[in-house]
Amino acid sequence: MIYLTAFESSLVHLALVVGLAILLPALLSRNNNTHRTIIFAVAGILALRYVWWRATETLAPFEFSIDCLASWSFFAIEAGAVLSSLSAFTILSRVRHRHVEADTHAGWWPADRVPKVSILIATYNEDREVLARTLTGAASLDHPNCEVLVLDDGRRAWLTEFCARYGARHITRPDNAHAKAGNINHTLAMLAASDDPPDFVAVLDADFVPHHDFVSRALALFHEEDVGLVQTPQHFFNPDPIQHNLGLSRSYPDEQRFFFDHLQPSRDAWGTAFCCGTSSVMRFSALKRIGFFPTDSITEDFLVTLALQNAGFRTVYLDEPLTEGLAPEGLKEYITQRARWCLGLMQIARGPLGPMKRNGLRLRDRWSVVDSVLYWTTTFTFRIAALTYPLLYWFFNVTVVDATVPDVISYFGTYFLFVLASLNFVSGGLVVPLVNDVSQLLGAIPISRAAYTGLLKPHGHAFKVTAKGGDRSRTIVQWGLMRPFAIMFVLTWVGLFIGIVSWRYSFGDAGDGKVVILFWTMYNLIVLGLTMLACVELPRKERHLADAPERVTVALGADAPPQRAWIRGLTTEAVRLRGVTAPVGTNIIVTIAGVGDVPGVVVAADSGGAALHISPDEAQREAVLKRLHSEGSAPGVIETRVSGIVPDFLIRLVSGRP
Repeated sequence: MIYLTAFESSLVHLALVVGLAILLPALLSRNNNTHRTIIFAVAGILALRYVWWRATETLAPFEFSIDCLASWSFFAIEAGAVLSSLSAFTILSRVRHRHVEADTHAGWWPADRVPKVSILIATYNEDREVLARTLTGAASLDHPNCEVLVLDDGRRAWLTEFCARYGARHITRPDNAHAKAGNINHTLAMLAASDDPPDFVAVLDADFVPHHDFVSRALALFHEEDVGLVQTPQHFFNPDPIQHNLGLSRSYPDEQRFFFDHLQPSRDAWGTAFCCGTSSVMRFSALKRIGFFPTDSITEDFLVTLALQNAGFRTVYLDEPLTEGLAPEGLKEYITQRARWCLGLMQIARGPLGPMKRNGLRLRDRWSVVDSVLYWTTTFTFRIAALTYPLLYWFFNVTVVDATVPDVISYFGTYFLFVLASLNFVSGGLVVPLVNDVSQLLGAIPISRAAYTGLLKPHGHAFKVTAKGGDRSRTIVQWGLMRPFAIMFVLTWVGLFIGIVSWRYSFGDAGDGKVVILFWTMYNLIVLGLTMLACVELPRKERHLADAPERVTVALGADAPPQRAWIRGLTTEAVRLRGVTAPVGTNIIVTIAGVGDVPGVVVAADSGGAALHISPDEAQREAVLKRLHSEGSAPGVIETRVSGIVPDFLIRLVSGRP
């Protein structure tokens, strides 16, 4: 008989989990709800096993001491995060896709009664280029009975004529009460009082361009009369700040992909999908029933789903790329947006449609709100705690987790690896350690502040607009955002130095706990280093993430014979060519399919190709915008390209460019 040491036994446990993770894609289907239930049931069991071990074997004795306070408080924070994970596992154990339903019920309305759809584009301070994209897409919708209304809370006089060029109406109001929700409600009231009110309304943010089939595909799911709202995913044609600043825009998807492509379809399977504002279509009669958009929260989109459900109308989700928009380009905007979502959720939880209030919501709707509250209050708080608590040992000899290395591997290692494998199995590899940590850590402090502020004081908070556009041509170091991470980085290094120097002098007696803390600390240093790097905002050039090489014809002058080349990048003002060389200043005519002959001049050249400034006429400009933003499938990377993450990051690290 072979006897294994505790360490060898823990490695066997870990190897079993790794083997199981490798077999998951071969044995199971991520679209089979039975398979998903099995996977996440195992994940839940491992989570509970881990928490039980932490509670019974790793905590300091319950007494009046600093060790007890530190050990038990960290465990409480961690247990809250695990509880949030258990809720997420339950949601992810189901999934629903409605592609076939949308195909089956396309055009369900009578031929002589095509429903009227009002497209509401809410705007505040977006510039002409941003609005031109959206209006071009809205004017290209294939539904035959649409009207486009631009809801301008900036009250800009020039927008009246600008909208008219695209066949849209320019709507203003005398004040900005209740921010975006108030802006939309003003127009909804105007439509309700008109002689020809719409049957449905679609809501778009000013920077979100609808694909030509956005309305027709969403309307197909209204074939059942109790459907009040259809939400579609948000895709982005530019990289978010984390992708861009870490140089991962070609290999790692934007931070919202897990939510829109995987969590929302799972919520839909439970009947708890919710409105995300832009890219949604609503039944106008249902909105009238609830008095239009509620204004009790700055997150009016989630709240409108609850209000509709309270009135007997469902929200469903169509996971097809039907719109694409502009992701926040700067870290401040990125964090402001997420802190606003968090604060609005806390206002909902404390409001009349909260989970503990008397209302008509179902149990699953209450769970939906509780799940969101758990996410915002525990996930980011735990990120902060995971960075700070190891310092208590290095500086004050306080043992936070009293555990042996074999136990950590057996209980935490198996739980962590299986959950990681499960999430990546159902999401196509979207959960990448370190990168995922950075995305959560960047906003952890303001988001945690917003979470607890919202719970304690839900009212009296202003709506903060997410700024879009602006000058992104320079490298900007966000010192204010970086400061707490830099301080933590220095303190962690100092603490580690103290620990290494004192190791031989038996600084404290944590046994294997010192090894655990050492590994934990090294991991934290890597995460903090990456987070600080992400705070260095690199210059941006406009680039559509769906850009792909395409054959075109070019002519170098009126009498020159045409020749073939490749387009490597296209905007309304520039084109990058490969396979043609010409000196700077050369006039070139580029013939682009669906656009026509576009004049340009070479502004940069090398042996591999040339960059041109182009001068399309108005019709050609609109054709380029349609081509880039209102046609095709999802822009950008939608699944992680594992083989590209490290090379892309090294290029960013060495060259200083994304």
